[in-house]
Amino acid sequence: MAAPTTGARREPAARGRLRIADRVYARIAARAAHEALADAWTGRTVKGAPPAVSVALPGSTVTVRVAVALPFPADLAGLARAVRERVAAQVSGFTGTRVSEVVVVVERLVTGGVS
Repeated sequence: MAAPTTGARREPAARGRLRIADRVYARIAARAAHEALADAWTGRTVKGAPPAVSVALPGSTVTVRVAVALPFPADLAGLARAVRERVAAQVSGFTGTRVSEVVVVVERLVTGGVS
């Protein structure tokens, strides 16, 4: 039995559009931030709060704001850079949306808890 034909194939842009919810971008960014900081928290008994993420979609790009708690002492600039790079890469990679900016805000420094 032959497969039914639907006529000429249309280009993807002519078939419709895809809308990704803000919460999807936020969830991807939160997980990426968590993964970027996982090694920094290894061996500590006191952990920081999970990253808090907000997103804005101005046009066809996404802007991400990530609020994190970081262990102290540590290379804070290096950790913030790792978060920024990983969030940008994963949001762009998973959604195909260009990331215009990732703002990392250090909300809290967590001292102690080193075992």
